[in-house]
Amino acid sequence: MKQTFLAIMICALPFTFSFAHAASDLTGCAAKKHEIEQQIEFARKHNALSRISGLEKALNEITEHCTDGDLLQQRQAKVAEKQMKVREREQELAQAQASGRPGKIEKRQQKLDDARQELAEAEQALSL
Repeated sequence: MKQTFLAIMICALPFTFSFAHAASDLTGCAAKKHEIEQQIEFARKHNALSRISGLEKALNEITEHCTDGDLLQQRQAKVAEKQMKVREREQELAQAQASGRPGKIEKRQQKLDDARQELAEAEQALSL
């Protein structure tokens, strides 16, 4: 029973994030704090005591240590890292295309697509 509940809770977690962002125009540390508060509320409704403990610890850490400036710098660094990864994947794809091997080209194209998706997610996090 507990395993089923945990599986359902883990599956529902991304929806919690989506609804928290849709319902709120908070940004930075305030948005992170709001998301964790939403998760704590969800865990309390479902009596997930160990989850509540971890979330409360995370909430305390955000309250004590999170600053919008630091958070922005972290997110900008992540975007820069993902941009570099996209450039690397583009070079790998170009090399694969030069080799003319269809299997290798397809594999490199998929990696490039994945890297671009990660970059888009990192860029989206900048606006949160």
